[in-house]
Amino acid sequence: MRQLIEITSVPIEIEMRTSRAQLQYTRGTAELEVSRDKGGLSIKSRPIQLNVDTFEMRQSIVPTAPRSIEQAAQKGQQTAYSATAALAQEGELYLKAKIGENVQAQLSKTAISKEMFSQPGMTFIPSEGPEIDWDPGEMNIRFEMDKLNFDWRVNQTKFEFIPGDIEINVKQKAEVIIKYIGGPLYVPPSADPDYEPVDVKA
Repeated sequence: MRQLIEITSVPIEIEMRTSRAQLQYTRGTAELEVSRDKGGLSIKSRPIQLNVDTFEMRQSIVPTAPRSIEQAAQKGQQTAYSATAALAQEGELYLKAKIGENVQAQLSKTAISKEMFSQPGMTFIPSEGPEIDWDPGEMNIRFEMDKLNFDWRVNQTKFEFIPGDIEINVKQKAEVIIKYIGGPLYVPPSADPDYEPVDVKA
């Protein structure tokens, strides 16, 4: 008896693709901004200052009323002192006088000598000079160099993790193929042109 059925099994076909995990990063960038502050040169000078005080000099030429009164008072006081000294000297001569001595002659000589020396002499005006004073000069020099300012702007490095991937693709499903490979079946069997009766012996 020949085989009528052919059974064929087709296995499953799977395609698998995998990708590795990755760590990606972007590099940081840096920006530099430079600015300059200008310096400069500054010079400050103050010249010498002369101070002249002529008050006493003017007072010695033309004194004011208060100064005139003060000078007259001083002269009166000095004259009183001189007169007192002269009277004291004259009294001393009288006390020391001896009998027969000419005291008047000595007094006359003393008076003549005083008058000679008491006469006003030559004087220079002004008798006082000006008071001169000064403040020294001053010079300040200031030099400032230019300044450079650096401003860094740095962007941080960024990391990105990409996980791995597994891709499964079924290209062919598993199946079983059943194929009839026999000839046609006739019902009744006697309709088959190649039919041969079956000899059945009792």
